[in-house]
Formats: sequence, structure tokens, C-alpha cells
Amino acid sequence: MFLPISRGKLTRSTQCNSKIRYLLLLILSSLIVTTNTQVLAHTVKISEDVGGTVHLEPNDNPRAGEVTQTWFALTRKGGKVIPLKDCNCRLAIYAEPHVAGEPALIEPRLKSIQAERYEGIPGTEVTFPKPGAYQLQLSGKPVIKGSFKPFELKFVVTVATGKAVDISQPGQNVNENQQGTKIGLVQPLIWLGVSLISGGIVVFLRQIK
Repeated sequence: MFLPISRGKLTRSTQCNSKIRYLLLLILSSLIVTTNTQVLAHTVKISEDVGGTVHLEPNDNPRAGEVTQTWFALTRKGGKVIPLKDCNCRLAIYAEPHVAGEPALIEPRLKSIQAERYEGIPGTEVTFPKPGAYQLQLSGKPVIKGSFKPFELKFVVTVATGKAVDISQPGQNVNENQQGTKIGLVQPLIWLGVSLISGGIVVFLRQIK
């Protein structure tokens, strides 16, 4: 003789498990959205036999009108780090979109810095004048001929809304002719993630009741 199966309880348990999975999916999706901008900043770019990543402090989330510590980790083929003393490096920053051949919006002076486990790598301080998308173009030639090939690395970063700024900043060569920039994407993505999590929790609690 078999015990009777409580179909009502089984159905309710299945629905509950389904709602939990849905809520977890919402949270995971939101985390991916909010962290994706930081992951992109650390994408390795390769030119000839040189690879590099760009890092912007704090937290790879630059804000307009605020000083952003910017540094580049460069390695030649085989993994050996390229310090600034071995590279005639130049950094040019363009507001996106831009056309080939136009002068850079900002040309910060590079200096030798220590960051994380790297010593003597190229770095600088940048104050982005407006929120939007920018292209950081780092080019370089070896001080000792043949140690690595001349390279050009391009990184696109998104600058969030910050403080208004006078673009005539000390220590930076800034072009007077600026282009319009796209609206910063970092803050809207973060708020989207928070809204998704909050909405999912509310829907989940209502359906449980």
C-alpha cells in the first residue's frame, strides 16, 4: 500500500524553488553588469611583441573633473616588464568619437612610478574634462634598439559624471577644440543593477506570501 502524495505541497515546493532560481539569476546578472566596466579596463591589448593593460585609480571608475591616477603595465614577449626608462613612450587622449589625424585632446606627461608589483612603469595623473568615452593611445619605441618593436596600444574608457573643470589643467597639454562626448555609462549601469536586485526581491517576497 502506497502513501498518498500531497500534490499541493509538491507543486508549492516546485514553484518556490523556481522563484529562488529566478532571484539568484537576477542577482548574478546585476553583478555582471556592475563589474563589467572594471573588467574591460584590464583587458590586455597587444601590438607587435608588446602587451599592456591600463589601470585607473580609484577602482577603474574615473570621474570628470577629478584627478585620476593612470598607469600602464607593459610586458614584452616572454613576460618581462618594460619600465619607462627603457621606453620612449607617449600618451595621447582623445574624446570619442574622433577622426584619424586630429590632434589629441590631452597629452599628459608620463613619469616613472611604482604600482602594485610593478616598479618604474609609465604613469601619470589625468583630469578628464567631461563625462563620456575617451580613447587612451599609448605609443612607444625602445631606448635600446631591438629590445622590442615599436608599438601602439589603444584603450577605451568611460568617464562618469563628476565636477565641472577648467580644461586648462597644469601638467597637461589640452586642445581648445573639444568634441562632444557620449554620456557616461558607469553610473546608469550600477543603478540598473541595484534596481534589478530590488525589484526581484520584492516580486519574490510577494509571490512567497
